[in-house]
Amino acid sequence: MEDKTKYVKLSGIAGIIVILDLISKAIILNKIPLYHSIEVVPGFFNLTHIQNAGGAFGLLANQSSDVRDIFFIIVSSLAICLIFLLYKNTPKTHSLLAAGFALIFGGAAGNLIDRIRFGKVVDFLDFYIGDLHWPAFNVADSVITIGIAIFIFHILFKKMPE
Repeated sequence: MEDKTKYVKLSGIAGIIVILDLISKAIILNKIPLYHSIEVVPGFFNLTHIQNAGGAFGLLANQSSDVRDIFFIIVSSLAICLIFLLYKNTPKTHSLLAAGFALIFGGAAGNLIDRIRFGKVVDFLDFYIGDLHWPAFNVADSVITIGIAIFIFHILFKKMPE
């Protein structure tokens, strides 16, 4: 019999991420008009309301909305299934790796909710130095990145589960 606490942990981590992601996006949607910014740290960080119809770095943003929406919903759903399988097969001895998969799962779910609701993802974390801007991102993107970093760490420095 499988250990139910493993799935409670996944649900807890992913659930908290989805809630934080949805709350932060709701605040942005209600408080900052589209394409407007609030300067937080001058010369470095703004809260900027952007809606990204494409993927990372605007991938496929210029495609028709039907093609783009179907593509990203299918890809996101498949990614969530894959991450769930990786999580399921991660042994208890690799708790950090399991946490990384849970972060990716929660972040992917948060962005999938946006894609289903709006056909695009709400981004708002805008870091820059002078004229050099990193593409705006959100809470879900942040935890996906952290989860991927944990996964890469395990690949490079630890023995991966069989």
